[in-house]
Amino acid sequence: MNYNEAIEYLYNSRPPFHQVGAAAYKPGLENTLRLMAHVGNPHEVLKAVHVAGTNGKGSTSHLIAAALQAAGLRVGLFTSPHLVSLTERIRVNGKPIPEEIVAAFVTENKAFLDELQPSFFETMTALGFWYFVQQNVDIAVIETGLGGRLDSTNVLTPVLSVITNIGMDHTEFLGNTLAKIAREKAGIIKPGVPCVIGETHPQTMNVFLDRARECGILGEGLETTDCRIWFADQCGYLRSRRLRQAPECELKGNYQEHNLQTAYVALQVLRNYSSIFQSSNPQIFKSSIKDGFAHVCSMTGLRGRWETMQEKPLVICDTGHNSHGLQYVAQQLRELTNPHIWIVFGQVNDKDTEVVMRLLPSGERYHYIFTRPDTQRARSAQEMLEMWGKEGLAIDRPDEAINYALEHAEADDAVFIGGSNYLVGYAISRFTH
Repeated sequence: MNYNEAIEYLYNSRPPFHQVGAAAYKPGLENTLRLMAHVGNPHEVLKAVHVAGTNGKGSTSHLIAAALQAAGLRVGLFTSPHLVSLTERIRVNGKPIPEEIVAAFVTENKAFLDELQPSFFETMTALGFWYFVQQNVDIAVIETGLGGRLDSTNVLTPVLSVITNIGMDHTEFLGNTLAKIAREKAGIIKPGVPCVIGETHPQTMNVFLDRARECGILGEGLETTDCRIWFADQCGYLRSRRLRQAPECELKGNYQEHNLQTAYVALQVLRNYSSIFQSSNPQIFKSSIKDGFAHVCSMTGLRGRWETMQEKPLVICDTGHNSHGLQYVAQQLRELTNPHIWIVFGQVNDKDTEVVMRLLPSGERYHYIFTRPDTQRARSAQEMLEMWGKEGLAIDRPDEAINYALEHAEADDAVFIGGSNYLVGYAISRFTH
């Protein structure tokens, strides 16, 4: 079985969530544990940082991985979804897993996969963990899929847990309140394992504190030395080390300020509570963070975060796809000084699109072209336009929608492409190939 055949097998026998949505979702850990046992239980020996959250968990994972790489470590990175190639999901020191390794893994384990019928994400989790052990990584940074408690990646006992934030997304699986969603995400908090929470919110703070008490990692107050849960935007025990001035970072989105703070505090906690950093020299540690953050995209291969695709006209794409993430994107669109801004926008049908529409900027200089991302879950362009309720165009094919924007934009205008990972993935393929 070659790589293309392996990918076709994975997609056709167990379609991934990014293609079919709820039908691909298999909560629970039984399948994953059976898969792990079949491939040698890599989760039992893998040293890892486990990252969950509604938004920012991908960027935060890449930031942590880059700083660890800059410290001279061999770092695995497991993220989802991919934008262009499935191999993006599994990286070692920024290099995607080779296609031939994917093909060999599927070929060798096909009979077991046929019998077990795991989800696409369960199979990818097993492949990723197995590959990291085969590659002798010093540490892996593992991003969860949808939730936390029942997520396939939660078979791990990490050296550090990180939860970036809680927002209203995937409510059909995780719950319809912030507190309910937080309980699912808090499921990655483990006994004896320190935890960093990225953003404090009154509806979720006590959920995390209660879980920390259950796991025995919370003392009587946030200032005690026994406390091993930190809210990165408050910093608690590490307040004296709080990130007071953001370092230079290759990620340019306004929302990255939160991710930088979360990653910074996570790295400080990791250094204090893990032997992963062989050197205790604070200058080496500080320079690793500086270098990692400054070169995070080039070091880890991160794409699609307020990324400039071309200069004239300015073309930017961003993977923000729900109201929690797009509020920052919308503000950044307002801050652009270009005379006209052409917005090519599409979403899938399980997003809070009506709320998103109220966040997006409008006015004479904003020109909307709604399109249909290439996935079964996509809303039609016409449906998006009707939900917008203002002037705009509906062009279903993403290539035609982007062409329209580029043909009508002047050299000093801006074109923004976003609202969906699938649309951004198409844009990256178009502008870089």
